[in-house]
Amino acid sequence: MRAVVLVGGFGTRLRPLTSTIPKPMLPVGHLPIIERLVTSLGRSGITEVTLALGFKPEPFVQAFPDGTCAGVAMRYAVEPEPLDTAGAIRFAADAAGIDETFVVVNGDILTDLDVSQLVHFHRAHAAEATIHLIAVPDPSAFGVVALDDDGRVLRFVEKPAPGTAPSNLINAGTYVLEPSVLQRIPTGQKVSIERATFPLVAGDGGLFAMATDDYWIDTGRPELYLQANLDVLAATRAHDRCQPVHETATVHPQAVVERSVVGAHAQVADATITGSVLLPGAVVESGAVVTDSVLMGRVGAGAVVHNCVLGADGVVAPGEHLRDQRRPDPNSGSTGT
Repeated sequence: MRAVVLVGGFGTRLRPLTSTIPKPMLPVGHLPIIERLVTSLGRSGITEVTLALGFKPEPFVQAFPDGTCAGVAMRYAVEPEPLDTAGAIRFAADAAGIDETFVVVNGDILTDLDVSQLVHFHRAHAAEATIHLIAVPDPSAFGVVALDDDGRVLRFVEKPAPGTAPSNLINAGTYVLEPSVLQRIPTGQKVSIERATFPLVAGDGGLFAMATDDYWIDTGRPELYLQANLDVLAATRAHDRCQPVHETATVHPQAVVERSVVGAHAQVADATITGSVLLPGAVVESGAVVTDSVLMGRVGAGAVVHNCVLGADGVVAPGEHLRDQRRPDPNSGSTGT
C-alpha cells in the first residue's frame, strides 16, 4: 500500500529551529522526524511514500540518497504553489499515479498507531474516507468529530470555539482514502481537506472514523517537539528508543546531563543540562545551566537558560540569564543574538 505524507508547511511554529532545516528533518531521538514517521508506516505495511512538499526536495534527497527511507520507497511531489491539505494530497497522488486505496499522514505527527488496523476498519465499513481519532482534554485547537454507533462521522467541526465541541475526539492526522476522494478535490486549487473535502464526504455518508488510545503527539510546537524527544528517551513509545548522548557528541566528564538528548557533534563542557534537547552542533560552555529548552546554537560560560528555543544562529552570552524566549526572535528577521 502507498501513502502520501504532508510535509509542505513552513514550520512557522517551530522557528527559529526551522530557519535552517526543514521541519521534517529535525531529529527526534537522533533520527529525523520523517524517518521515524516512515519507519512506523513501513511497520504497518506501507511500501511507498510520496512526500507532498511545498519547497525544494534537496534536503530529503541528500538524507536518503538511495530513494528509500527505513526500507520504504520515497518519492517527492513539489507543489508549484501552496495548495493546502486537500490540494497537496491531490497533487501528490496524481504525481505518484495513485489509483487505489491509500494512506495520508500529516508530517507533524508521531504515533504508535498500526495503520493496517485503520485500513481494515476502513474496508470493513466500505468507507470512502476514514480518519484516525485521539481523545484530548481540550479539542478546541483541532478538528473534532461526532460519531454514530457504527463509527460513521455525523459532523466534522474544524477548530471549534472552546466549549462548543461535539466531542473530545480529534482528527489525529492519519487518513485512509479511496481514489474517489481525489475527484472531489479541484486540480491545482488551494483546498482544505478538513474544512472542505471531509464535510462533503460526511454529507454523503461515506466518512468514518476510528478512535484509539495509541501514543500520539503533534511535534509542530517547540514544547511538543521537546516532549517527543523526551518520550523516545524515556521509552514511552511502543517501538522507538534512543540513547541520551549521540556517539559523536563531546560531553565533559564533570557535566550533568539528566533526562536530556544530546545530538550529533554537540559539545557540552562541565555544565548542567536537564529536560532539554541539544540539537546537532549545539555548544554549552563551562558552568552553564540549561533546563527545559531546545538548543541549536551556543550557550556561554555561566549562562542560565530556561524554557528557551535557540536557533542555529542564536547565542546566549556568558553569564546571561535567559528565560521563556526564542533566539533569534522568529518575528524580527534578525539572525543575531
